[in-house]
Amino acid sequence: MQNRRIVFVYLSLLIISFFILLIGCQSQQEETKMTDRQMIERGKLLVTVGGCDDCHTPKNFGPNGPELNMSRRLSGHPEGTPVPPVDTSLIHQWAYMSHDLTMAVGPWGVTFSANLTPDNETGIGTWQPEMFVKAMKTGKHLGVAEGRPIMPPMPWQNMAQLPEEDLKCMFAYLKSLSAVKNKVPNPLPPNQIPAVN
Repeated sequence: MQNRRIVFVYLSLLIISFFILLIGCQSQQEETKMTDRQMIERGKLLVTVGGCDDCHTPKNFGPNGPELNMSRRLSGHPEGTPVPPVDTSLIHQWAYMSHDLTMAVGPWGVTFSANLTPDNETGIGTWQPEMFVKAMKTGKHLGVAEGRPIMPPMPWQNMAQLPEEDLKCMFAYLKSLSAVKNKVPNPLPPNQIPAVN
């Protein structure tokens, strides 16, 4: 009889301990969930240190050289900017970048940095967080299997190493920016690279 009581008390304590641990874990998970503001701040940090401005923000040129045009931050390659002719005989040895780093030419063709602002027509305004995460994890435009590949020099392979939560934070920050209407051209295949005569 005494042994049964000891076993009963032991099992009761074990069950109570389990539920206390379970409740504690749930409370800890709830405490670590970020607010929208925290997600945006984390995303801003990741976008900034990740160098997204280097290619996705147009530049102004002045006495100090190129400076980021923050009024058009992350709006991508400026619409209407022509693709200058390049020496295509060197295209398999060299990659070319436009003076503001928003366009790249290489063996893959010509690529233009995307508009990452939340403009509904020309940017990521209609995107959902899952689309952004899938695009960065798979290297497919719009995050769909049938989407065109995300072309060089976009380092999506590096971005794919980030935890999903960090990618969602980056997306939250991008969606918090001012929308800039800027229709970026589609990539050009190698046979459409303008060549010097």
